[in-house]
Amino acid sequence: MVRRGYRNGVKVRTLTGPTGPLALTLPRATLAAPGRGQEWASTIVPRYQRRMREVNEAVVGTYLAGGNQRRIRGALQPLLKAAPLSKSAVSRVVATLKGGLEAWRTRSLDDLGVIYIYLDGFALRVRSGGKVVSTPVLGVVGILPDGRKHLLALELCGGESFAAWKGCLDDLVARGLRAPLLCIIDGNAGLRRAVGEIWPRTAVQRCCVHKLRNIERKAPKHALADIRDDFHRIVYAASGEAARTAFATFERTWAKRCPGVVMSLREGGDELLTFFTFPKSQWKTLRTTNVIEQLHEEFRRRVKTQGSLPSEDAALVLLFSLVASGQIKLRRIDGWRKIATVLTQHTGVAA
Repeated sequence: MVRRGYRNGVKVRTLTGPTGPLALTLPRATLAAPGRGQEWASTIVPRYQRRMREVNEAVVGTYLAGGNQRRIRGALQPLLKAAPLSKSAVSRVVATLKGGLEAWRTRSLDDLGVIYIYLDGFALRVRSGGKVVSTPVLGVVGILPDGRKHLLALELCGGESFAAWKGCLDDLVARGLRAPLLCIIDGNAGLRRAVGEIWPRTAVQRCCVHKLRNIERKAPKHALADIRDDFHRIVYAASGEAARTAFATFERTWAKRCPGVVMSLREGGDELLTFFTFPKSQWKTLRTTNVIEQLHEEFRRRVKTQGSLPSEDAALVLLFSLVASGQIKLRRIDGWRKIATVLTQHTGVAA
């Protein structure tokens, strides 16, 4: 009978689980192999494993909820009991999130069939080159045929320029994203130009909230309330025809008294009224970039506990993981049941 290996005593390993540290006695053995022996390894307790999966998940969950290394150790003390949890161990556990980010950033988008796309940027405080700087993040959220929101892109860049936005959209197209029916954007000129070059036949809706803010900055204080009311008569009109009538009335009323206000309104033009061509149940969702603004607000709320993020990589990993883990939930848009009607009416419009 050929000998297949031999026992070589035991070794004691400490594994941290949901009830604290647990001492395990594992057998040691050498398996026979041609020319040399091979040490036996347990498939239940892999080599170098010091914590059970549940503990690592608790570390990640606490991190995503706003904890740093010190707070994580404090929050998990009832779970860890006497088990050690070093700063480097926390960093290694959190670093496992990076693999999910890389897979998400390179995945194919061929099968998504995005109907609407929201594009907007926001700033995060990130440590870069030894200094804490405000770094723009380009965010893209798509609406799927069933009304669900889908995070398409998060990209840190030097600014919200045409080149930055075009590079972001070029990457999405290269991974298979087809032209949407509608893009909802703010008033950034570089973004508008990039959308026009990448998807020339896609309809564009300018965010009414951003436009109102721009108008208010040009309005004198004594007329601010009246100007705001007249603008609301445009964007909250009962129909597209009524909105155009209110638009013309706004121009006549304020052209001489506040020419800067009227110039700002005209700059938005018909793209402020695009949403009227879609189902009324979707108007509230389509006339502003609030879908992505709410996502940004959740990001800001989360990173506020840290002041600044340690690196650009750490910022992207955190932002993506908050969505991927479900800590930030993306619900369906209002009026999503009408998307099938929209697809029927707009077949062949975007290409």
